[in-house]
Amino acid sequence: MTRSTGARTGQGGPLLRAAHIGPAVAVTLVVALLAVRQGLPLVRGVVVTAAVFAGQLTIGWGNDLLDTKRDRDAGRRDKPLATGELTSTVVLTSLVVAAIACVVLSFLVGWRSALVHLGIGVTSGHLYNAALKGSVWSWLPYAMAFGTLPAVVTLADIPPSWPPAWMLGTAAAIGVAAHLLNALPDLDDDLATGLRGLPHRLGRTASRVLATGLLVCGSVVAILGSGGLPVGWRPVTVVVVVGLAGLALLGRGRVPFAAAIGIALVDVVLLTVVSLR
Repeated sequence: MTRSTGARTGQGGPLLRAAHIGPAVAVTLVVALLAVRQGLPLVRGVVVTAAVFAGQLTIGWGNDLLDTKRDRDAGRRDKPLATGELTSTVVLTSLVVAAIACVVLSFLVGWRSALVHLGIGVTSGHLYNAALKGSVWSWLPYAMAFGTLPAVVTLADIPPSWPPAWMLGTAAAIGVAAHLLNALPDLDDDLATGLRGLPHRLGRTASRVLATGLLVCGSVVAILGSGGLPVGWRPVTVVVVVGLAGLALLGRGRVPFAAAIGIALVDVVLLTVVSLR
């Protein structure tokens, strides 16, 4: 293993990569959009968004800390802990700081929102890392964490409220589909190191088909349940989703993956653009 060069070249970039910054930012953006649509006061919106971002950082760093040996065995050059760009001490320290920030920020917007975020969202992420990632139940933490994101926002409002069921269902469908799709690029490396979560047991094709089905269901639930989507846009949205689903199921090469991501984006728009009120 190469000697760590983080102290000489700066650790910001490697730390962000080890935090799985792409998915962390994506989840944070969804929360920010939900906060805007909920009409949260600016400060409360910023605080709840920052709390979720801090929680996502802890989950990403926790994942790479636990997977260091497996990533090293798989020859993962994109993992700073496996390559020696970062030390476990640096990542663990960053995780603790982010965890403290997450707890403080979460309770600043109310104990109800904090309990859902910390007790379900963040806990589910770490439970996935520590125990469920290689099991047939690997999808469950994603369903729980994503499914309760809308509640983290609505419970941060004054007065706090529970979101409608359609939002919880759509968010959960997005979460499980994201798990299935996110596993596909690393499926071979994961199998080589003995990881057997739900996507690995299903295989590449079945995972893509199931993810597509979940995303289509999420679209239908959002269209029927929201009541906020203008009537004229509903058939247009259905046509777009059905067309993307066809590409996801019948396309070749990178087209199916890109089409499934397209449906996920439609679902995110339906989740965040229509009014929560």
